[in-house]
Amino acid sequence: MLPSPQWMGRPEKHPRRAIIDGILYVVRTGCAWRYLPIDFPPWQTVYSHFQRWNRRGVTDRIPTELREEVRLAHDRQPQPTAGIIDSQSVRAADTVHRDTCGYDSGKKVNGRKRFIVTDTLGLLVTVWVLAASWQDRDGAKGDQQGFVVHRRRWVVERTLAWITAHRRLARDYETRPATSEAMIRWAAIAGMLGRLTRGGPATRQQRRTLNTPD
Repeated sequence: MLPSPQWMGRPEKHPRRAIIDGILYVVRTGCAWRYLPIDFPPWQTVYSHFQRWNRRGVTDRIPTELREEVRLAHDRQPQPTAGIIDSQSVRAADTVHRDTCGYDSGKKVNGRKRFIVTDTLGLLVTVWVLAASWQDRDGAKGDQQGFVVHRRRWVVERTLAWITAHRRLARDYETRPATSEAMIRWAAIAGMLGRLTRGGPATRQQRRTLNTPD
């Protein structure tokens, strides 16, 4: 899923697996890039790959492909036909530009708001990060008329809980909203990789729980 190394110039010194592990370590533990342990490649190398893959759209493509693999493992179609949306307001650190933040008067939070869409398995489909002052009706426009409680709403709420279990995402530390979105996608990548490596097809009980139209 990663772009091929450049053919011209000096070959890459560090394996891609080590780069990925370094990125996931930062997302999970919340440490600063400069404090990446020496067991990983130099932090400058890990950070430069993180930025390069974001610019090239790699961070967008990987969750899409992994989501298809997880859905196939659960006997679903590769592409979802239904989505569940929710938002989450989080406080912003001092490193966040003030012009990208806002105040959520409902949650009493000064920071940013994350809008995510998941499928019915709770797998990330897309994410937007905006100032917390954005209203839900503006940040997530759809065809729904009025307020309707759907019985699968807990799925997206569970996904938000999984995301904030990554310490880098417990608050918003990123200078730009696009970087915050990339961090959320890497957290989703870690979760989907975990689902794929813990086993193959879903158990009978999992199928019974997840057997809903999508």
